[in-house]
Amino acid sequence: DHRDLHKEYRRQRQMCIRDRGFAYAAEGHVLFSVKKMPEYGALSGRSLDEMIAGARVEVAPYKADAADFVLWKPSEKGLPSWDSPWGPGRPGWHIECSAMAAEYLGAEFDIHAGGLDLIFPHHENEIAQSRCAHNTDRMARYWLHNGYVTVNGEKMSKSLGNFTTVGEALTTHRGEAIRLGLLSTHYRAPFDFSAQLIQHTHLILDKLYRAASRVDRSQLLTEPEALDAGFLAALGDDLNTPLAISRLQALANDANKGSDEAALQLASCADLLHLLRDENWFKVSDGGMLDAAQIEAEIDARNAARAARDFARADAIRDKLASMGIRLLDGPEGTSWEKS
Repeated sequence: DHRDLHKEYRRQRQMCIRDRGFAYAAEGHVLFSVKKMPEYGALSGRSLDEMIAGARVEVAPYKADAADFVLWKPSEKGLPSWDSPWGPGRPGWHIECSAMAAEYLGAEFDIHAGGLDLIFPHHENEIAQSRCAHNTDRMARYWLHNGYVTVNGEKMSKSLGNFTTVGEALTTHRGEAIRLGLLSTHYRAPFDFSAQLIQHTHLILDKLYRAASRVDRSQLLTEPEALDAGFLAALGDDLNTPLAISRLQALANDANKGSDEAALQLASCADLLHLLRDENWFKVSDGGMLDAAQIEAEIDARNAARAARDFARADAIRDKLASMGIRLLDGPEGTSWEKS
């Protein structure tokens, strides 16, 4: 079946690496000889000695060098095991990832991502064995390493009991608010997850949705050259999503001042980040449904009442909206609103 084919593929990759002189067998193990690859360490930009000094390296008697890592090893009793030319065993952690990448993405592919803690040894080892197996100059064109997810400054982990899955977060937060929260921090920086952060991003989305509410979504801009240059420049700067979001907020400010072009750019650019896509974002229940357009119509009616000095009607409209969880914000640029 598919799993058997995958195991055979891994076995052939290990033999290929060894046949090319980059690996050797010892006491039922197959190990990669790091010193046979001069470019080893290029991803992290550190010398081999520096990497060994900062890592926990198992110095086993069957290793020719302390830095050599396992491609195949004997299985301990009770653990999965497969037959191989070196006896029953199983693949090492690094070779499994190289095998999956090659099988599903090819010998070379565009983007490889992972946490900062995987740069060494895992990604360095992936590169070494993949390049030597396929005789290529690289494994991936771009490497993206994300910062840790933290909670109150501590790394999120099951062992600390502060672990939250996306599914669990979605039970209490809306998906776009979580997405915006994640995008609000640069991918290489630590991301501190909290309910307060998501509540804050929810308010930001309220403002962005209001600013883009009059846009006909069938007319969104999709060609890169048509999108806002500042927004695209931010994404082109190592995926600087915090700067891109700042640009969305600037477009929202211009849209609130009456710029239809800014509103269109806001909706179009946000769509590229899969934001502002929920047509039910502002619907609230009060024996019926009230959407953003209806709220804006109520605000227009209140403004007309105020202009006619019918303050009783203006206050009644304000109170009606307040009873539905809509708070009006009067300012020098007009009246905006948010959910209370």
